Amino acid sequence: MKKRKLKKGKLFLFIIIFLVIVALIVSGILLLIGNIKNSESVENQEQITNQDTLPQSKEKRMSLVAVGDALIHGAVYMDADIGGGNYDFSKMFTEVAPLIKDYDLKYYNQETIIGGKNLGVSHYPRFNSPDEIALNLMDIGFNLVSLANNHTMDMGEEGILYSVNFWRNKDVVVSGQSDSFEDRDNIKIYEQNGIKYAFISYTEMTNGLPVPAGKEYLVNVYSDEQAKIDIESVRDKVDVVIVAMHWGEEYTHTPTYSQKKEAQYLSSLGVNLIIGSHPHVIMPVDYVNDTLVIYSLGNFISGQSPLGLDKIIGLMVGMDIVVKDKKVTFENIDYKLLYTYCVNDIRNYKVIPFDNLTDDVLNGHDKIEQEYMDIVNAEVLYD
Repeated sequence: MKKRKLKKGKLFLFIIIFLVIVALIVSGILLLIGNIKNSESVENQEQITNQDTLPQSKEKRMSLVAVGDALIHGAVYMDADIGGGNYDFSKMFTEVAPLIKDYDLKYYNQETIIGGKNLGVSHYPRFNSPDEIALNLMDIGFNLVSLANNHTMDMGEEGILYSVNFWRNKDVVVSGQSDSFEDRDNIKIYEQNGIKYAFISYTEMTNGLPVPAGKEYLVNVYSDEQAKIDIESVRDKVDVVIVAMHWGEEYTHTPTYSQKKEAQYLSSLGVNLIIGSHPHVIMPVDYVNDTLVIYSLGNFISGQSPLGLDKIIGLMVGMDIVVKDKKVTFENIDYKLLYTYCVNDIRNYKVIPFDNLTDDVLNGHDKIEQEYMDIVNAEVLYD
């Protein structure tokens, strides 16, 4: 039997059909690839859009202003005496009040204990100040107060217990004195403008007056070990840690080796801001890593004018504390010098900002201001 041969017409038709089928297959593959690419492009675009619409970390900020020691010598409280065992210090701070009113947190160091008038109001070397100095400062807005210093033990345990009870019912944040270990070890957490913060106050010394054994809670005496326990107990619960340090050497403008070492240690624990006191004169302001360190604000008000000009010039530091993405930074840091004016070292006490001074009040005040601002801005050398 002979095999049939395809005719030429039919062969041509077969080739055409085959090519059409191949073309359709190729087109289908290309279309599929295109759809996959388009799908990927849309998906990527959706991811980018979703990332753009994810809630960004919101910046939070609070403002803080700090002044130095309220060191209430006899001349100061006698100038405030209005009779009948009462005192009024308010006239001494009328020019300070407008400078602090717009800040959220307003700090000062209550250098002389509010120990109760029943123990007798007294001055150097064992201070006991009238309640009114604290009440008047709170009246103009101060709401962050350090209570741990070298004069905390001046009126003994009784004075501290009075002080603790005095401050406890006030609308103010304090640290440094306690009436029990439970109270002392409970590092409180506060909130301002959505920022959670802790405030802890320490002193390096108590002027040789011993803290009663078993009652170490009465005053926060600094040690590296205690600071580590305190700070680690709150570090992960707050955005900002503020520590007030009563440290250093009196009447020197240069931070001591101990101050610098402790500043570095506190920074390593995660402290964001250190506010220093005790030298009674101004010291530099500097950064240790990301920690802002005010080594000493000097005196806010005192009766130390007989001891020299540097004892009656204090520093006011204002700032914004900014929290974003768990990082703390400081903005709008502002320095102002304050001068404690008085007549003949005994009367008409008044804290006057340098911006308001005239040569009639302090001769050469412009030159003096530059001299002290050079101290504030002096470079601190670390070992």
